[in-house]
Amino acid sequence: MLRGFYTAASGMLAQQRRQEALSNNIANANTPGYKADQSAVRAFPEMLLNEMTTSKTLLENGTKAPVQRPVGGLNTGVYVQEMVPDFAQGDIKQTGQPTDLALVNGDFPDENGGVFFAVTNAAGENRLTRNGNFTIDAAGYLVTSEGGYVLDQAGNRIQTNGMDFRVDQDGTLSVDGRSVQLGIRYVADTNQLEKVGNDLYQGQAEALPAGVNVEVQQGALERSNVDALQAMTEMMQAYRTFEMNQRVLKAYDDSMGKAVNEVGRING
Repeated sequence: MLRGFYTAASGMLAQQRRQEALSNNIANANTPGYKADQSAVRAFPEMLLNEMTTSKTLLENGTKAPVQRPVGGLNTGVYVQEMVPDFAQGDIKQTGQPTDLALVNGDFPDENGGVFFAVTNAAGENRLTRNGNFTIDAAGYLVTSEGGYVLDQAGNRIQTNGMDFRVDQDGTLSVDGRSVQLGIRYVADTNQLEKVGNDLYQGQAEALPAGVNVEVQQGALERSNVDALQAMTEMMQAYRTFEMNQRVLKAYDDSMGKAVNEVGRING
């Protein structure tokens, strides 16, 4: 019976983590470049139950041999193994703002490949992002909304000295008669990236290899790929599953209470 407690409780914890992930997705439905988290739920190892009994056939010494009769499998609960971002392309929204940049995916040689802007976080550490909602700081550098710098192909900061610059579809930024290539990085397996907050990722990335097609649109933003309606539906499903596990847990608690207070009572 105690195993039933753990099984129901593990189901409640798994649904709680799903609720948290879905709530975060909905909260970021309007965040440019945000990629929805998907919960990977797995079951604990299944146990095989056997009935211990004895054979009806007598052995030479007059004893009966022990035998096992399979009863069936017993699942020991579920857990959320990891949160996996969905890197599907979000819709492109025209803003007309020259500092807004959007990456449009092309053909990738790897099934889970993806492209990102090379940026730094507020602490100056190299990071990746799909959020092209950039701006110009007081020193004239192109920066992220969190105060990090947008990098060029060589890993240097990009100074525009204002908003009068042009970005071509191949990622070439032209300003004051000079041109620099935006730092666009390719990740062969986006499943290996780690979310580090503020719409930033860290992981292994490389310069765009041959055969990778990507388009940069100036004055546009990639919208979040969160489907708010589907997320709300999944939240309701997770809540109902949580409630069902809660009822099972209460039933086990009631049965345990009867076993302690009634079955074990000695009548005088």
